[in-house]
Amino acid sequence: MHASSDIVAVMVGVAVEGPYSYRVPPGVSVARGSIVAVPLGPRLTHGVVWGPPRDTIAHNRLRDIAHVYDVPPLSEELLKLVDWVARYTLAVPGQVVRSVLRSTEALDPPKPVIAFRSTGHEPEKLTPARLRVLDALMDGMAWPKPALLGATGVSASVVEGLERVGAIERLEMPAPPVVLPPDPDAAIAKLSEAQQLALEQITRLDPHQFGVALLDGVTGGGKTEVFFEAVADTLRAGRQALILLPEIALTNTFIDRFTRRFGARPAEWHSDMTPSQRAKVWRGVLEGTVRAVVGARSALFLPFRELGMLVLDEEHDGAYKQADGITYHARDMAVVRAHLCNARVILSSATPSVETRNNANVGRYEHVLLTSRFAEAALPNITALDMRTEGPERGEWIAPTLAREIFGALDRGEQALLFLNRRGYAPLTLCQSCGHQYKCPDCSAWMVEHRFRGVLMCHHCGHEVKTPKSCGECGDTDSLVAVGPGIERVAEEAAKRFPNARRVILSSDMGSHSHLRERFTEVERGEYDLIIGTQLVSKGHHFEKLSVVGVLDADLGLAHGDPRAAEKTFQILTQVAGRAGRASRSGKAFLQTYHPDHPVMRAMVTGDREAFYAHELTAREAGGLPPFGRLAALIVSANEHAAAMDYAKRLLASAPQADGLRLFGPADAPVSQIRGRYRVRLLAQSGKDFDLSGYVRFWLAMGEKTTGNLKVQVDIDPMSFM
Repeated sequence: MHASSDIVAVMVGVAVEGPYSYRVPPGVSVARGSIVAVPLGPRLTHGVVWGPPRDTIAHNRLRDIAHVYDVPPLSEELLKLVDWVARYTLAVPGQVVRSVLRSTEALDPPKPVIAFRSTGHEPEKLTPARLRVLDALMDGMAWPKPALLGATGVSASVVEGLERVGAIERLEMPAPPVVLPPDPDAAIAKLSEAQQLALEQITRLDPHQFGVALLDGVTGGGKTEVFFEAVADTLRAGRQALILLPEIALTNTFIDRFTRRFGARPAEWHSDMTPSQRAKVWRGVLEGTVRAVVGARSALFLPFRELGMLVLDEEHDGAYKQADGITYHARDMAVVRAHLCNARVILSSATPSVETRNNANVGRYEHVLLTSRFAEAALPNITALDMRTEGPERGEWIAPTLAREIFGALDRGEQALLFLNRRGYAPLTLCQSCGHQYKCPDCSAWMVEHRFRGVLMCHHCGHEVKTPKSCGECGDTDSLVAVGPGIERVAEEAAKRFPNARRVILSSDMGSHSHLRERFTEVERGEYDLIIGTQLVSKGHHFEKLSVVGVLDADLGLAHGDPRAAEKTFQILTQVAGRAGRASRSGKAFLQTYHPDHPVMRAMVTGDREAFYAHELTAREAGGLPPFGRLAALIVSANEHAAAMDYAKRLLASAPQADGLRLFGPADAPVSQIRGRYRVRLLAQSGKDFDLSGYVRFWLAMGEKTTGNLKVQVDIDPMSFM
């Protein structure tokens, strides 16, 4: 693809079905994967050269490529990943290309750093400020301007004055790398015997071949040290590594641990970064100067050239599912990307997803078990408190047994954690006089009271109003009551019961990421006695002094008719209970439940997770649910309920017949209205070897086209059923 008369296909980074043809101007050379700017309508847009043109078009009807960026072309495996993701998720390829070209600032060459060094010429006029600058430059080294100003405390005009009289000269230096390369031998971990065996099992997978290992170990079992050594093995083999984390709030402690192990910070990739930080990381990954990245799920689309290992920490976590735009699951896409570039994958979790556990059971993944806790810490003792017989007094939420245990922990100078996965003060506000319930005007969800901020808020669309003084329906004052507990209401009860305890609330709506990181650091330092938190506290934190954990509503996840409810509940309860007794002290966890005989509760109390996985896999197989079958959800939404339902019925009527396929619906989604749009669901279920993506694509092409404000969103392998 180098001749001047070439025509090439360019996949533009906008939501289009396929590539467009462009002329390559004379004297310009491009290859498959070259990043270019091309005219599209009245403006220029970014795109990637995809290959030869799909169809023959007369030269005079084509437009020229406007600019070829001076960066290496994207790798063949990344272009194949774009095609695969588009085909599997039913996204249009241009949309996936946009996920790859996320940082367009990265395409321009990095700006050089302005530096100064001494010429040896002494100026006639020497002020104290000028002397400080000349003293700093006496070593003959060139100093970057910001460093020189910082070290001498002078203003920029002093430096410019010295440059004018020829005492110092200006140089342009290349921009420093965004991070230093990690050293695989900087601080090799002293592993326990169990960790060493786990590492050997992982490193038996060839560093230049595709292979997946499930690193399956109890919370506090030292999984991070094991996969760090596997990352070191990959870096020694000359390949790049990517570690994905489910939550940005977790990154700080993790990055500190990485830095201690490898002697340098990893590059980071998440939504808290500035555009210029992103640009440097993106370009460094493409040019190969960045060897290790720690990031959120979107880091999966970074332009690695020598990717040799992908680690997904907490692989079971729901945050790996992208729900807006392209609906993909980062775990599944990580395995696909590794397959395309012959890399190894480590899926790490104390509570693996049922799909991953099944892949390990059937030998598709290497099953690496870490069953003992690191540094002799004991696993917590777990008790179910039957709320029917041992529940708290009316209007209270902490059972007497749990309250006694918390008093005991506080007396011993230890920490206790109260967990409730519900933000705000109360999930429902109603008027005692007329029964009016406060609902979001744009969604079918109840407004949640946030008493600390004095607002009622919808957790689906973010709509909020000031908490009213009187009922909006009957006008009665002081008649509004909170129904059910939220995290703030539990904090209020805790303040009354444990007035001398230093308390902290940890919830995702309690401030910025940096604010939350400060709170976590304070908890780790032992500055609080009682932690009251939502699922934010369940992952990745190491609280040395924590010995009692109370889960106030262990049944919360089991309610909504979700086929994954038992699995999600088991995972979050295990993660929360696992926070107790992580150092040398043994911990206790209490689950307040109305269903002590549920398989989830029985597995928790007996510590028999094998029984839980066996029960769950049997139930899934009987129902033809993943991993033994496949699901695809189609959400039809519109501004009017009748329009959404009528279209969904017509869509169902147009569905092609296929063996082994079952269709359900249409039915209103459990959250039937979000942001003023009504939502109706259809569900397709098939065997696991059926091409469900291909079927849904064909079905939508056969069906009636959407018009007006009607929209159809497809979710292959749905994780949420709301």
